[in-house]
Amino acid sequence: MKTPIYIIYFAILIALQSCGVFMIPPGGVQDRSYIGESTPTQRDFEKLPQPKEQVVVGVYKFRDQTGQYKASDMGANWSTAVPQGLTTILIKSLEDSKWFVPIERENIGNLLNERQIIRTTRQEYSGNNPASSQLPPLLFAGILLEGGVISYDTNILTGGAGARYFGIGGSTEYRQDRITVYLRAVSTSNGKVLKTVYTSKTILSQSINSSMFRYIDFERLMEAEVGVTNNEPVHIAVTEAINKAVYLMVLEGIKDEVWETVDEDVTIAKDLLSNYNKEIEESSKRVAGKGVWQRERRSKFSFGLSYTFNTLKGDYKTQTMRPGIKGAFKYMFSDYFNANLSIGFQELGAKDFFRSTFSTYDLDLEYLVMPFNEFTPYLFGGLGFITDTKGLNRDVKFKTQFGGGFEYLISPTVGIRGFGAYHIGFDDDWDEKVSGKRDDHFLQVGVGVHINFGDRKK
Repeated sequence: MKTPIYIIYFAILIALQSCGVFMIPPGGVQDRSYIGESTPTQRDFEKLPQPKEQVVVGVYKFRDQTGQYKASDMGANWSTAVPQGLTTILIKSLEDSKWFVPIERENIGNLLNERQIIRTTRQEYSGNNPASSQLPPLLFAGILLEGGVISYDTNILTGGAGARYFGIGGSTEYRQDRITVYLRAVSTSNGKVLKTVYTSKTILSQSINSSMFRYIDFERLMEAEVGVTNNEPVHIAVTEAINKAVYLMVLEGIKDEVWETVDEDVTIAKDLLSNYNKEIEESSKRVAGKGVWQRERRSKFSFGLSYTFNTLKGDYKTQTMRPGIKGAFKYMFSDYFNANLSIGFQELGAKDFFRSTFSTYDLDLEYLVMPFNEFTPYLFGGLGFITDTKGLNRDVKFKTQFGGGFEYLISPTVGIRGFGAYHIGFDDDWDEKVSGKRDDHFLQVGVGVHINFGDRKK
């Protein structure tokens, strides 16, 4: 029997090695240069109306104000967390918007030196004709753009999941960072700050790993591991945030009549401003970096139906997972807490030794960790009783239960739930057998849907 096992493991290793082609592209493909990516906010510039007159702007220094360095597990790391060419990114964004004419100010000294060299050279070879040595005047800026990246927050949201069974398992990890950009327009005639906008962009990182180990023989251990990590480039996130800031600056200027559109595009400007006002209203419902925050998200009342799997922990050594069904009615009496009354029919068994259907009645106090978000973990605990509907002993038996799970609202009225619960009995005869020191209990996992109705929780 050993030969087929070796063949199977060898085939697994070959398959894992083949997957490497997808995770690590050939060197010829990696080494090729390509045009930089276009961000979604960059494409928003195409929706902007045409300006009546382009605005000449100067950018002296748009810089990283966080002072942060990249996190490292290998000691000190002197690489900055934020790209340092922010002025260049901003100037490119201003050009793409078609609303601004950026002029060189970051390295104005180099420009002035070069103009002086040109002027001196022309004077030497122009003879007695001073007009030939003159250069056109430099453009001056009516508006200065100031600001920078003011924060880079790491690990504002992290998570993960994993499972392992008999040496074979996998896991996934998730991390969310956040970068914030401020941009302000300053009038060069009087120094007044005309407009200030700020934008934020989340930076996502995700890793997936799987591994296995197996003892093939007494002194032979086989191990295999594969994984992939996907990190969103910080440069792309910064570019998208700056593009969004320029886009909002244009809309804010149109809104307050700092600059104007051509007469033909007035309707387009009104539509964009209407959408912008809706976006401002939605942003007021956000928890910084963690998605939409909505206090009236969940209703006071809801009804749910779940399909469950139950494993009896009784007096028999053999354990069998059996199905069940449960209905629940929930009343949310505060933002974080609700009372949950559930009735179910659960099948419990121990292979061929015992099997029966039980009715359960539970009253739980439930705590929602993030009730204002679409996704939230929750914890619960309470009291209940259980009775055998088919067995010899149909007495009512009291129990207690506790557990946790997650809830995700796919719409304002419909949500899905996954949960795990541990039911601890106060009797030892659920399986019609009394043995050992511990009372009977069972482990339950389930998934289901619930429907919200009635007024929103306020």
